[in-house]
Amino acid sequence: MAGQTGGMSSAQAAVAARIPGAAALGLLLPTGAAVVPATALADPGWTAQVLDARTPRHRPVDRRVVATVWWYSASSVLVTPPLAGLVTGIPLSARLADLTVALLPGYAPMAAVARGSGSPELAADLRTSLAAVIAVVSEAGGVRERPLWALAADSVANQLLALGRATGDVAAATACARPLAEAVGAPLPLPRYEDVGGARFTRRASCCLLYRLPGGALCTSCPRRPPEERRELLEQLARRW
Repeated sequence: MAGQTGGMSSAQAAVAARIPGAAALGLLLPTGAAVVPATALADPGWTAQVLDARTPRHRPVDRRVVATVWWYSASSVLVTPPLAGLVTGIPLSARLADLTVALLPGYAPMAAVARGSGSPELAADLRTSLAAVIAVVSEAGGVRERPLWALAADSVANQLLALGRATGDVAAATACARPLAEAVGAPLPLPRYEDVGGARFTRRASCCLLYRLPGGALCTSCPRRPPEERRELLEQLARRW
């Protein structure tokens, strides 16, 4: 799908300038990266092609697993510009028509930029964008929509936490999560956090199913881990920071 792949707005440039490590957070398009309009992610044909390309050829993997893993990375990238705008006080658009997504080989989303400024209706725009892509991923991947909404909630929580760490104010950034999710409304779950060993982590509502891919493993904060084991691993991580 071609077209609608222009660069970021002056507003996002201003946001990126205020956030240390903006490139690593996915707020800058890498030079030479393949880019698509974010509306592609809501295109059934394009999404089916992506899942086909990402399905391992030499080892059977459930298509639902492929779709879930891909959506976790895609949702994280899609929500980053509007969340960064929320944290810095410079509104950025959450509308698919205003976003451009950079892809690694294998259709892995890695960054997104907004061409337009945000509107006063951030929650409504975010809901519309998430709902459009989730419906398509659900159909193309044969996975229920509700788990995909849970993944989106964890992406919101994770990215606000990452932005808070980058800007040096974790408390302020993560405080945005609940009111934003409440404004978006169900079926988006409320993002949750837990403080372990003096550090804040996302309390996951979802499993990305990465462990079901060849060579994959359970994430440190995976809700499938026993609570005691998960907390011990998070404490170890906190001690290394």
